[in-house]
Amino acid sequence: MISEKLPREFYIRDVLTVAKELLGKIIVKRTGNNIFSGRIVEVEAYDGNIDQAAHTYIGKTPRNEIMFGPGGFLYVYFTYGMYFCCNVVTGNEGVGNAVLLRAVEPLDGIPLMAYNRFRKDDVSPKEYLNLTSGPGKLCKAFNITRTHNGTDLLGAEIYLLGADDIPENKIITGTRIGIKKSVDLPWRFYLKDNPFVSK
Repeated sequence: MISEKLPREFYIRDVLTVAKELLGKIIVKRTGNNIFSGRIVEVEAYDGNIDQAAHTYIGKTPRNEIMFGPGGFLYVYFTYGMYFCCNVVTGNEGVGNAVLLRAVEPLDGIPLMAYNRFRKDDVSPKEYLNLTSGPGKLCKAFNITRTHNGTDLLGAEIYLLGADDIPENKIITGTRIGIKKSVDLPWRFYLKDNPFVSK
């Protein structure tokens, strides 16, 4: 088990490589005395050079400029008028790639996650499995909002901890969810049989 913060070098690589290797890593968010953490169990890769579903496919805008920075920063956007989604920027500056964190397995701060999601700190088994099993749910549980857009993942507020790599036979590859362009790209990766993967 590895528990050191991931270095910049981890992120400044090919988006598909980083996406797969993010599985099993731990995302941590510290707010005052409160700590949220979860094991990443589902991701989607977005490559603005060839991927029409990537926010950067149209070029740089005020909304997506974080994705054009160097890897190791958080790109947070608002979608459907109600949800925040968080992405890990990858590659060198100017590339425009990122990995959407789709789901995590809750580890620390579960009562706070439950309050953020359901306005109560005691949850049923079904609600527990539903805490962070989707990109919008994850951000709501961790209270990640637009204010966290551009957060340096080498900083002290939100960061990722290393963990042992997941064997290839435990990783399922499929097409991405909820998009209308570049739908056939097999760029969704998730942990086999993990109950926190989005449904």
